[in-house]
Amino acid sequence: MPHFSSSEFANRLARVRKRMSKKGLDGLLLFAPESHYWLTGYDTFGFCFFQCMVVPLHGAPVLLTRSADLRQAKHTSILSDIRIWKDGEGVNPANDLKGLLKDMGLYKRKRLGVEFDTQGLTAHNWRLVESVLKRPELVDTSTLVPKLRLIKSAAEVAYVRKAAELSDHALDAAVEMTHAGAHEGAILAAMQGDVFARGGDYAGNEFIIGSGEGALLCRYFSGRRRLDSQDQLTLEWSGAWRRYHAPMMNTLVVGTPRPEHERMREAAREALLACEAALKPGNSMGYVFNEHVRILDEYGYRQQRLNACGYSVGARFNPCWMDSQMFFEGAETEIRENMVFFLHMILMDSDTGAAQCLGRSSLVTAGGSECLSRSTLDLIVT
Repeated sequence: MPHFSSSEFANRLARVRKRMSKKGLDGLLLFAPESHYWLTGYDTFGFCFFQCMVVPLHGAPVLLTRSADLRQAKHTSILSDIRIWKDGEGVNPANDLKGLLKDMGLYKRKRLGVEFDTQGLTAHNWRLVESVLKRPELVDTSTLVPKLRLIKSAAEVAYVRKAAELSDHALDAAVEMTHAGAHEGAILAAMQGDVFARGGDYAGNEFIIGSGEGALLCRYFSGRRRLDSQDQLTLEWSGAWRRYHAPMMNTLVVGTPRPEHERMREAAREALLACEAALKPGNSMGYVFNEHVRILDEYGYRQQRLNACGYSVGARFNPCWMDSQMFFEGAETEIRENMVFFLHMILMDSDTGAAQCLGRSSLVTAGGSECLSRSTLDLIVT
């Protein structure tokens, strides 16, 4: 049950091979689950073990994995050649990879690209591969597939739009549950449950929630509390549809907003709109970040803002829904049509204890960008 047409997968493979040819590569060793999914539809968390997809310049891709993922690959992907390495004490699956490369004619005097920058290849597993593969020339091609994945097809854009719809509904569910005395766990359950009830997936990382002092954090942490009569609640979450994401971020206020909440929200809103206005083809990601800096620093929030204000999004797997292209000072990635980005304006003041965070996802269009969320930018007070 792959979620894309055979012609779409064929087009993606052709684009990859065009890049391979330009780089003089005979094959690719793909370890990133996102690459596996994008090229073939293969969908699993089995990448926590040794797993490699070999893509030759000519011929069909071949997957080397464990027996537990054999049926998973058949069910979710277009792969027709799946090889199994056998679990056992002291087994080195890199030996199986070497044998596979020999079978495919990709061992002696060949130049192979390797995806290093991925959770799908641990340092331990790389040392196994490095110790076994002596004949091929191995080069770092960690960015080859991710750069191609940046520009979304029409089918991918449809999935991102669905993810954004799920994100909006999840916020509605959170607002309904947020009041004095409410338990953070109940709010999380409402948000994630709403995504599931509408046919969505687990996101690439946990939904982020924090109230009180915890509202000044932008990572998930364990331990839930109940909201006070005067409180603040920072949420960062994403609907996920067919693994595609459209994150959002917001800080809600319980009770009466403090003056610092209102001023911080005003700054965050102005900065977000300025960044979205700069999100157009031809600009760099660094240019967009500079708008974030300009607005928030004018408000006097140099020490309360972060050194990055968002990133590219798409189909991602654990441990994170973030793609590697980020908005920060000097970021050179050129913005192009049909890219999708999450912009977040994060303000956290340790002196006053106040937080205001505001973020949403946008699709780059021919003339600018399109916000994918219907939710308000106004301060939400419950």
